[in-house]
Amino acid sequence: MHSKLVHHFLEDSARNFPQKPALFSKGTWHTFLELDQQANAIAVFLREIGVNRGDRVGILIENSMEYVATYYAILKIGAITVAINTEVTAHDVQYLIRDCGIDVIVTNLVLLNRNKELLKKGAAAKLLVWSPKGKINIPKDDEVDIFFLPHELKGADTKPPHVRMIDLDIASIVYTSGSTGKPRGVVLSHLNIVTNTRSIVDYLHLTENDRIMVVLPFYYIYGKSLLNTHFFVGGSVVIDNRFMYPNVVLNTMQEQEVTGFSGVPSTFSILLNRSNVRALSFPSLRYVTQAGGAMAPALQKEVAEVFAPARLYIMYGATEASARLSYLEPDDLPRKWGSIGKAIPNVELFVADSHGRPLPVGEQGEIVARGANIMQGYWNHPEETAKVLKKGLYFTGDLGVMDEEGFIFVVGRKKDMIKIGGNRVSAKEIEEAIFEHPNVAETAVIAAPDDVLGEVPKAFIVLKNNKDPEVVKESLQDFLKDKIAVYKIPKYFEIRESLPKSKSGKIQKLKLK
Repeated sequence: MHSKLVHHFLEDSARNFPQKPALFSKGTWHTFLELDQQANAIAVFLREIGVNRGDRVGILIENSMEYVATYYAILKIGAITVAINTEVTAHDVQYLIRDCGIDVIVTNLVLLNRNKELLKKGAAAKLLVWSPKGKINIPKDDEVDIFFLPHELKGADTKPPHVRMIDLDIASIVYTSGSTGKPRGVVLSHLNIVTNTRSIVDYLHLTENDRIMVVLPFYYIYGKSLLNTHFFVGGSVVIDNRFMYPNVVLNTMQEQEVTGFSGVPSTFSILLNRSNVRALSFPSLRYVTQAGGAMAPALQKEVAEVFAPARLYIMYGATEASARLSYLEPDDLPRKWGSIGKAIPNVELFVADSHGRPLPVGEQGEIVARGANIMQGYWNHPEETAKVLKKGLYFTGDLGVMDEEGFIFVVGRKKDMIKIGGNRVSAKEIEEAIFEHPNVAETAVIAAPDDVLGEVPKAFIVLKNNKDPEVVKESLQDFLKDKIAVYKIPKYFEIRESLPKSKSGKIQKLKLK
């Protein structure tokens, strides 16, 4: 039996469920067979223009049928997918092109217009542009070749290309969000992704009857895992890129009878505070998942209540882990609020000292992991790789403690600690306390310089409704005295209408600093 590779998720489902609705995008359902044939045609064309096994191919497209077909097409020929954030600047795209040596980028007209630098010398040598208008004239440098899809695919061979590869081959380079510096390309093999996919399918009990609502972008590892896990079992994916209008997305969830919904903390904060989710019912909804950063226990409780009887899974992971490292069983949620649970199947996860040795119950250390899902390293950055892959373990950079039952609790990031005089304080601890205030919708705490203490906490806050900012500021001081030590209470409070976020919904603290 051949090794399971990532593109086999689509191929197997096309064979087992050829006419089943697989992907809902822009108001249209596409079958598994249709998607697989489209991916085959693209794969054959990529080979024709010189893309070979191991070459890096950039994908600069929003969630769509075109994205899905392109993603699996690249994998079918043994090339490496490089998902590019659709919100980044032309300068950022140039950085990725140089960093991992991208020669070919697949995009569309809208995103090409935003990234005109791609048409100039020194960018990718070849551009494949999804254009519903067919071929159009675009001024460009002579060094850049442009091909228009689906025009180039007319009459193309839709049989799968035969390229021999093994599961240790690299499937994807996924760039971290760069929240603490320059993005790094996380190198993931087929084995990494397939292993993690199997584990997620196992603990979420996914089947061909599941249908996931996707509002997270596919260039984000969490978003991509939603696609892969459902295609692995022959389940369906519903795309809606209009989350800035959350009620529209909720209507799509009802109309398409989705069984699952996934988000990061800010996703749920938006739904609870800027939509009519409490007035709606979702009879088909079986489960809800949260990952992509710590979600305050107060928000967890509210989400669990609003979406009941759907079950809420709290999950924890990292791009470097192909997505997932741990999850909390919904049945354990009421007695383990704030915990990230235990390791997913086929992963070892524990709290360790700096040498990777397990620490006793209740003792704080770094959360480390071991498993076949852990990345190969950072592309072209051996020094950065050596900092996190040590002694056969992945050091996550998160600080945690384990309780007597083996449940892990994250207490903060190593790089997100505030040094207040002689005390080291977790920004996460302060954020969770602030979030319990009834008028707070979102918050982020950073270290602000202080002449006496070195650093002090500064809190940025988004309010619920139209509360008077000054009144809330004053009430927060007294409110927090009962929650955290006095020296941990922020010296500064800044009320904002919104917090800067990446497209995947993560708060960008660097911009706040």
